Order: sequence, then C-alpha cells, then structure tokens
Amino acid sequence: MDIKETGILGPNPGDHWYYRSKAEAVERCLRGISYSTLLDVGAGSGFFSRHMLAHTALRAAYCVDPNYAQESHEQVAGKPLHFLRSTEGVDADLVLLMDVVEHVDDDAGLLREYMRKSRDDANFLISVPAFQFLWSAHDVFLGHRRRYTLRGIEDTVRAAGLQVSFSGYYYGAIFPAALLVRMARRKAPTQNVTSDLRPHHPWVNSLLLAACRAELPLLRHNRLFGLTAFCLARRA
Repeated sequence: MDIKETGILGPNPGDHWYYRSKAEAVERCLRGISYSTLLDVGAGSGFFSRHMLAHTALRAAYCVDPNYAQESHEQVAGKPLHFLRSTEGVDADLVLLMDVVEHVDDDAGLLREYMRKSRDDANFLISVPAFQFLWSAHDVFLGHRRRYTLRGIEDTVRAAGLQVSFSGYYYGAIFPAALLVRMARRKAPTQNVTSDLRPHHPWVNSLLLAACRAELPLLRHNRLFGLTAFCLARRA
C-alpha cells in the first residue's frame, strides 16, 4: 500500500476487497516457487510483506522505501519484518515490486539495481497498472509516470536482463465498470487529484471480492484485459 493511502482504509486494509484480492493474487502467482526471504521494494505500509509472513512459509521480509520517516523492525507471526530506507543488499530469493516501477523514469534500471541487491536465483514478482487509456487523476495523485500493457512490462523486464516466467492481467471482472467510470470522470468539468481508494459497504466489498476471486484461476492465462498486469520473472 502506498504511504499516501495508508490512512484511507483505517487499521485493517486487509478487509478491503482490493488489497485482500491482490494479496491472494500474489500467493497464486507464487504457487510452486520456493522462497524464504523477501525483499519488498517500494513497500509503503508493508501490507504484502505482513500478509506473506502471516499466511505463507516466508521466513523474513525486508521492506525498502525511501519515504519512511525512520527505519524500524517488528515481528509478524513470530517472523522478522524490517523497514529500511535503503539497502545495499539482502540475501533475498524473492523480490516483490507491487505497483513500483511505474513511479520511476528508468524502470528497467530500477529492476537492474535490485537484481544486484538480491540473490542470483531470486524470482521477481512485479505488478503495474494496466493500459495508458485508463490514465486518471488517481495516477496523478500517486505520482505514476505511465501505465503498461503486458508486452510493455515484459519488454521492461527483458531490458533489465530478466527472463519472463509468465505474465497476465488481473481485475478483468471489474474492468468494464472501471473503464466507464473513468470515461465519465474525464467529461466532468474538473477532476480532483485524489485517490480512487474508498471504504465500501460490507455487501459491496464482499461482492467485489468474490468477483476477483473467481478470476484467480485465469490470472496466468489472461492476456486480454484487466486493471493490473502481473509479471513473474527471474534472472536470464
């Protein structure tokens, strides 16, 4: 979760359909892969690191984000979780970049930097916002430089020297509704530069979560459309 959005959902962001479904998508993407130490780049609140420490065999996590006011350390499920402003390297066999590379001008350069700071056999799981035509005030609020197609994120990954294991779109079930909302907002006289993230009524939250869960089995195969693009890669 981006630090800019940490106060929007209150103390339990994992109850929100978006973050809960995305955490489950991360687990789905990593099925069949062995890992023990996580380097979570641009981790913000550390939501995904906390989720994985609590729900997977992950043994330790390092959250790296230059926006932290100070470095800190805690435990989740009896496992160490470190919050660092920078790092020269971690013995990580999994590198997570959840909605990070769209924030920098040199996206391939960022991946190369963390290839250098992780193990030679590390897997990289990357998520990015999909399709430039979905650009909105939400992207401006979060400081995005661009949105990606699957081919775009695959090209970035290969330019960094990584090999694509698979890629796929997610949030395809709600893609039509999101497209209509964003088109309607563009026609409005003004657009507030703010986050689209909002709490929802429990019934709405449950309905959206169910829709996203239903498409999880298709994540590795969906090359058509979605709001987010996932890419799993490793060193070539």
